[in-house]
Amino acid sequence: MNFAFARRTLVVLALTGAVASALAQGKTAVFAIENTLASLDPYDTNITLDLSVCKSFYQGLYTFDKDLKVVPELALSHEVSKAGLVYTFKLRRGVKFHDGSDFNAAAVKVVFDRVTNPENKLKRFNLFSNIESTTVVDESTVRVTLKRPFSAFINQLAHPSAVMISPAALTKHGKQIGLNPVGTGPFKFVEWKQPDYVRVAKNTSYWKPGLPKIDAIVWRPVTDSNTRTAMLQAGEAHFTAPVPFEQAENLAKNPKLDMISGPGIFAQYLSMNTRVKPFDDVRVRHAINYAINKPALAKVVYSGFATAAEGPVPIGVDFAAQVGRYDHNPAKARELLKAAGYPGGFTTELWASNNSTAQKATQFLQQQLAQVGIKVRITLLETGQRVQQLENVQNPAEAGVRLYFAGWSSSTGEADWGLRPLFATEAQPPRLQNFAYYSNPALDDLLQQALNTSEREAKASAYRSAQELVHKDAPWAFLVTRKVAYAKAKGLSGIFQMPDNSFHFENVELQP
Repeated sequence: MNFAFARRTLVVLALTGAVASALAQGKTAVFAIENTLASLDPYDTNITLDLSVCKSFYQGLYTFDKDLKVVPELALSHEVSKAGLVYTFKLRRGVKFHDGSDFNAAAVKVVFDRVTNPENKLKRFNLFSNIESTTVVDESTVRVTLKRPFSAFINQLAHPSAVMISPAALTKHGKQIGLNPVGTGPFKFVEWKQPDYVRVAKNTSYWKPGLPKIDAIVWRPVTDSNTRTAMLQAGEAHFTAPVPFEQAENLAKNPKLDMISGPGIFAQYLSMNTRVKPFDDVRVRHAINYAINKPALAKVVYSGFATAAEGPVPIGVDFAAQVGRYDHNPAKARELLKAAGYPGGFTTELWASNNSTAQKATQFLQQQLAQVGIKVRITLLETGQRVQQLENVQNPAEAGVRLYFAGWSSSTGEADWGLRPLFATEAQPPRLQNFAYYSNPALDDLLQQALNTSEREAKASAYRSAQELVHKDAPWAFLVTRKVAYAKAKGLSGIFQMPDNSFHFENVELQP
């Protein structure tokens, strides 16, 4: 008996009743997603999938279109002072939050004051900590003053975390706002039944005429990729991402489905805790890079829906540079390990998320590293464990992570967010996601140089030097850049997976 198949069948049957109930309620789209959700407070999560779900009910001053081009949303326009410190925004009038209260300049101030207050200990504090003050000029004009020039600020405001939350809801729910979101978006939050689903319903008072075109969305986390695919093929879900890469060809042959792929900017990497032995030795870090066959990883794990990394920032991100590859060279890896004092290799632990793709990838990495004498124990973490054991670490000396297989998308569309949150000294947990605990003052200076100027050539030069430095120091094994790969029912239109792996679905429509 095929017990794995039987288990997946039981899971699908268990989900069928709830999903069928959702489908029966008018035009309800069911989106089967890869992981469980950690938080619906965009300012208190670092997870792209959480932020994608939050797009249902939240909007920011700016956003990205499906091609990652910055466009105004709740803002109409902005002006910047000559010194690059003061941004003045004209806001859209007549917009209401879902609780009926007005969106205005006072709401912007409340939201930015909340995230920039360190006492609130929000995960996105470091993204907005450069804001000195937010001032209400009049009802539809707000002024934001920065502590220092920050040329990526408008891109930052298009980041999916930079959204407007109802001040009345913040007053009412306080720290529980993540369970009671109230925004201005096309859908209203209805229910979060953890860990089974999030349900949102059409905002009948949405400020964009004619939208949304469906009645509701059910976001259903299904960590097993094969189960997600089975739901899609059985008509129990309308959309899933990412697809199990090995099943992409079969999905493309299904006449009821569309299988879609395109360029992505999602970097898969293996970080190494540079504060502890043996990863404090750059020769060991180089050895691990040489030990891994990245093209084979792209083929075996991602079925060709990935390309070998050519630096820390994926090509497609503004100011990304092709700084080189560590080619597969096990002999060189063994020489470097011997020179570092590990002729027989060593034993360590590899952490990763608990989803099907991560399981397959970590097994591949385990086999590759074993060939040069590095014995790896794999530990798969649920979402809550990952947050607690990685993101919430207060003292770097107490960090338990050694190797960590993860991914990152530069969700501001610019190299700043592909470097600073992952490699800057200030980005070590609990601030951001420098899980390598890498620190190099020269890199910190280069990143600040890039942010201090709006001259494109100067920024490009600083970012290239920064990427070359990171590539040389190798706090990561630079693995692959994943392509976008998703599948949907033919009757579902107006939804796209964007290059950063988030979703664009404001225009989603569902036909029988």
